[in-house]
Amino acid sequence: MKIIVLMKQVANKDAILRINKEGTWIEEGDLSFEVNESDGYALEESLRLKEKHGGEVIVCSMGPQRVKTVIKDALARGADRAIHVSGDDLQHLSPYAAANILADAVRDEQPDLIMTGLQSDDYGYAQTGVIMAELLGMPHATIVIEVDASGEQLRVKRELESGWYQWYEMPKPALLTIQSGISQIRYATLKGIMAAKKKEIKEVSPAIDARPSHQRIEKIYLPEKTKQTQFLGNGDAKAGAVALAEKLRNEARVI
Repeated sequence: MKIIVLMKQVANKDAILRINKEGTWIEEGDLSFEVNESDGYALEESLRLKEKHGGEVIVCSMGPQRVKTVIKDALARGADRAIHVSGDDLQHLSPYAAANILADAVRDEQPDLIMTGLQSDDYGYAQTGVIMAELLGMPHATIVIEVDASGEQLRVKRELESGWYQWYEMPKPALLTIQSGISQIRYATLKGIMAAKKKEIKEVSPAIDARPSHQRIEKIYLPEKTKQTQFLGNGDAKAGAVALAEKLRNEARVI
């Protein structure tokens, strides 16, 4: 079984974020970076499937040279080889543009499975994997918390709303977006770190015309703190309760 895992590098969760002068994104010059959380779980699930059924795991990451740290860590954990879609201007693409580039990068591999995290910790669109499945003509499942690849058909367990779950059967090849917490993530061993130095990292450059963009961020800003106090009912508890219920129903829309 050939599995491709898409992994993204994002700003460290503990980093202090500052908005750039243009108000279009955060200042990245003094940030530290880490692997996107749910992508780490996608890698772990792919490694477990490989251990059960054989095959190979290929990690694919897109961005400048600093994303090599994500790739090397994945190789040290057990991935067999990697594809680095290299470019300094690939970190802030729209989901459609990113999906186009990634689909072109992995299409010739003809994988049995493509796995990625549910969403990125920076933009949080949760769209790139789904769009990529459409571009590659693959069935897909989202918010996956369990994978059974033992039969000819793929069985996945999906997390739904209000504590409900769904078992879903689908053909292979397929694309899955993985929910965080699906399993316990392994650490890279010293043996794995040493072995990673000999593993292939294939560098590819996307075609310029492969990056159509259908959306852009106009402005990034910090939440504005406001405070407003209202007295309801003029001292009458019943009238105040009625007025509060009306506001919760019509303004806050929580009841």
